[in-house]
Amino acid sequence: MKLNTLNKNLLCGLLLLSATVAKAQTPADLVNPFIGASTSVAGAGVYHGLGKTFPGAATPYGMVQVSPNTITGGDNGSGYSYEHTSIEGFAFTQMSGIGWYGDLGNLLTMPTTGKLKTAKGKDGSKDGYRSAYNKASEKGGAGYYRVTLTDYNIKAEAAAAPHSGILRFTFPKNEQSRIQIDLARRVGGTSVLQYVKVVDDHTIQGWMKCTPDGGGWGDGDGHADYTVYFYAQFSKPLKKYGVWSADIPDGQSRHLNDVSSDKYQQLIANAAVLPGVKEKEGKHLGFYTEFATRANEQVVMKSGISFSSIAGAKANLNAEIKDYNFDIVKTKAKQLWNNALTKVNITGGTTEQRKVFYTALYHTMIDPRNMEDVNGMYPGGDGKPHTSTGFTKRTIFSGWDVFRSQMPLQTIINPSLVNDMISSLVTLAGEKKKDYLERWEFMNAYSGCMIGNPAIPVIADAYAKGIRNFDVQKAYDLSVGSVEKFGNGTKGYTPEGLSISLTLEYAYTEWCTAQLAKAMNQTGDYQKYTERAQSYKNIFDPTVGWFRPRDKDGKWLAWDGPQTRLKQGYGTIESSPYQQGWFVPHDVDGMALLMGGRAKTIADLEDMFNKTPDDMMWNDYYNHANEPVHHVPFLFNRLGHPWLTQKWTRAICDRAYKNKVEGLVGNEDVGQMSAWYVLAAGGLHPVCPGDTRQEITAPVFDKVAYRLDKAYAKGSAFTIVAKNNSPKNVYIQSAKLNGVNYNKCYIDYKNIADGSTLELTMGPQPNKNWGTAQ
Repeated sequence: MKLNTLNKNLLCGLLLLSATVAKAQTPADLVNPFIGASTSVAGAGVYHGLGKTFPGAATPYGMVQVSPNTITGGDNGSGYSYEHTSIEGFAFTQMSGIGWYGDLGNLLTMPTTGKLKTAKGKDGSKDGYRSAYNKASEKGGAGYYRVTLTDYNIKAEAAAAPHSGILRFTFPKNEQSRIQIDLARRVGGTSVLQYVKVVDDHTIQGWMKCTPDGGGWGDGDGHADYTVYFYAQFSKPLKKYGVWSADIPDGQSRHLNDVSSDKYQQLIANAAVLPGVKEKEGKHLGFYTEFATRANEQVVMKSGISFSSIAGAKANLNAEIKDYNFDIVKTKAKQLWNNALTKVNITGGTTEQRKVFYTALYHTMIDPRNMEDVNGMYPGGDGKPHTSTGFTKRTIFSGWDVFRSQMPLQTIINPSLVNDMISSLVTLAGEKKKDYLERWEFMNAYSGCMIGNPAIPVIADAYAKGIRNFDVQKAYDLSVGSVEKFGNGTKGYTPEGLSISLTLEYAYTEWCTAQLAKAMNQTGDYQKYTERAQSYKNIFDPTVGWFRPRDKDGKWLAWDGPQTRLKQGYGTIESSPYQQGWFVPHDVDGMALLMGGRAKTIADLEDMFNKTPDDMMWNDYYNHANEPVHHVPFLFNRLGHPWLTQKWTRAICDRAYKNKVEGLVGNEDVGQMSAWYVLAAGGLHPVCPGDTRQEITAPVFDKVAYRLDKAYAKGSAFTIVAKNNSPKNVYIQSAKLNGVNYNKCYIDYKNIADGSTLELTMGPQPNKNWGTAQ
């Protein structure tokens, strides 16, 4: 009897301990940065590839990301893909979730032993400094990464601070151990000129110039032109060191295919090694420091990064990483992530769902990143140094993607960041003497990537929500300049190749401009752009019952039967007429009227979802792998069938997001894919940024609380509670807003900012009487 009681007490104690450990798990503990960390075309079934995220160390919206790189060539924007078998090195800057060849990937650092090799070699080969690695040893987390490089028997660890990073290498016993830095390396190309100087027996400094001639963003077509400055220090004294310098012929093309070629790589492999050189400038440089190591000896390298100056890089490092204590940097990074991730607190769901959620939230907090030094200095679009006043200079605005979910999410949890991004775009236009806003800004470049005027809905949405700490007049003037330069104009549509996508996107951004005009008391502009916002009707052909491209003379382009609606790229970009045709967010009722009325429109939408493959990979129907359809599940709310929004958003959350490398069905696209999940899994999402209406849907979690910024909101938190929630109970039966019965399938942003509580009661069957009040 006593033994049984003892066993029961022991069991109870173990259960209590287990519960305490589970309860102590923080949001940062749930982050799995390997979700989406693949560029595999085969895995995606389409050339766009999978998530294209990176698994390395970062901090929220930080300048620095210290991450493993497995590839320089191909459309591998993050520089990493999980299926590759070897690592080139660890870079201090990375892009997240993008295609178009990518960029950054600078200051590529690699620990090696034995003979110095100056070229990286090919994946799976032994002819370069890259190394195979033990997949089982690879671990990534919020602010930390580690792996064992098997060719050298070296354990590599990375951690990040906002403007600096740190690497810790655990070496074997070896008389010729080494840390080497490829100063020329750049994802999607090469830096075209580098400089390095040994400052003292622990320090080097220098820079790498990255221009369109060296490929990079869009293989040069993205106009990326930036310089990365570094100030790096080593825990082990610099006694035996040097540089290598490849002889790049004058006139040698240095775009991606050129630098990836065997001929060019042979130039690098045969680079001159210059021992003891303390200062060097060249077209393709590397730096190395050699030393003997004891078994399991740890050597640390840390570096500050700046896009303004070497002095800025030094100040950044000194402000953030004062010594060589790797663990302190790792701990601080995790603290930063926990502070950021607790802006959304969830209760309920499975462990897997919580990991998917907090990793998604993590991925929304990589960009738009901080571009200024700790003293506020940043490089302007005019090539001159500037100091920010009243905002933080930010970069990487993936406009066509992020205006849909990512920026609306930030209006709730990070409104100051939205102000920063708008101010950054507005001041950039002034610095570059442009009268319009850039649609896809990268490192001050007007890259011209993708279509539309996506900065305008971000501005209109922010203004409508009371987020106005930017130069409103300049933002408005630039919005007008944008729609006049890129818009449907007096013709009332945009002709030729991308006629459908461009006409619909322009009509929406003209509506957004009209809303800004109304707020600015610009009556004439309001009337003009309100009329232009209806231009979407000019490409709807009632004889085929759908949107159809037109030529410059107004004639319809060929329409080869009903299947034309499913033809990828027909009058569209990265979509089909069927997928793009639903993009009339500012006038859903008008769209439905064109399509034959609500009943016919709903039937067509249901058919689209019913024909979508179970895995939701790239397909001809509801293609969640790309942005044009991201608002479509919420159209059922607008059309009076909210139970179908509830059904399909829950299905998308379950089927398109997984806790695995292939866990994203398409490119992460700088936070957009993940922001959709954060909002939808939480129970709300907009159809039309610029309109304060937020659609309600079925939450994945029992409780979701969004922490609000009191500088912008009256309340401290907006909370959604889902009673009786379960995988089967996907339908809202009833709702209360602040304790009062509520029968609308949407709420206003004001309810969010006021700190309201929305209580939903869930059930297994649709309640077709709930949510129909308008």
